[in-house]
Amino acid sequence: MTVVTHVRCLPEWVDYNGHMSEAYYVLVLGYATDAVLDAIGMDADHRTAQQTSVFTTEAHVRYLDEVSDGDEIETRSQVVGVSSKGVWIWHELWVGGTLRATEEILGLHVSTATDRVTPFPDPVRAELDRLLVEPPPEAGRSIRLRS
Repeated sequence: MTVVTHVRCLPEWVDYNGHMSEAYYVLVLGYATDAVLDAIGMDADHRTAQQTSVFTTEAHVRYLDEVSDGDEIETRSQVVGVSSKGVWIWHELWVGGTLRATEEILGLHVSTATDRVTPFPDPVRAELDRLLVEPPPEAGRSIRLRS
């Protein structure tokens, strides 16, 4: 299953190169992570009541094409890996039918009371399992220079 969000590129997100700055790609994709948390039952009320959250511990962004001021951005997010305490999320950032960026994150379920990694509650884990799909071929890549 895919979790979809929409946001418009704001003028203050555009850098000296005339397109959305790299930090704002991560901001938009961070909003997409929040939407995934909402979809699995870990919305703001849950996080406050249960004193838990998901902390991103690793991320890999690929900047594939430019996003301009005023562009309508669609994010498409999928859960591509789950463990008892962690989640691997694949995000795609689209504008006008063109894939502009991808990000994959590794998130850990953390008790905010103790700052310790803890297992997902059974209902949240069930939702993660329900959303789980195979990772795309581009997922899990490493960074390297080619000579």
